Amino acid sequence: MTENLEEKIPMTCIICPLGCSMELTVLHKKNERELISVKDNNCPRGADYAKKELLNPTRTLTSTIKILNSSSSVISVKSDQEIPIEKIMSAMEIIKRCTVEAPVSIGDILIYDILGTGVNIIASSNAKADKK
Repeated sequence: MTENLEEKIPMTCIICPLGCSMELTVLHKKNERELISVKDNNCPRGADYAKKELLNPTRTLTSTIKILNSSSSVISVKSDQEIPIEKIMSAMEIIKRCTVEAPVSIGDILIYDILGTGVNIIASSNAKADKK
């Protein structure tokens, strides 16, 4: 039977401009990790951030998608929720292959439920259609 291993991990909180330098105490059990404590965070949000970042890190994805029938060649997009870090590169491959046609408005869903995550890729800018 494998013994539990306790580890101290430094982490900088990025939730607010203070950038608290925290120390996490993590317990490693077989194939899982458990957050035991968070030190030196100035607010409860730091502890919440540390737990999420340690156990299930996610990010908002921003990129561009090719657009047709517009004066611009691309339109800026973002995820409407955060997606797991391990799926970002696969999501970018899908976005890279995508093309949309103008007009597009901010908030329009351009890719539904990317990678089965429940997260949509939405337009974060407007694009008018070229006059013909």
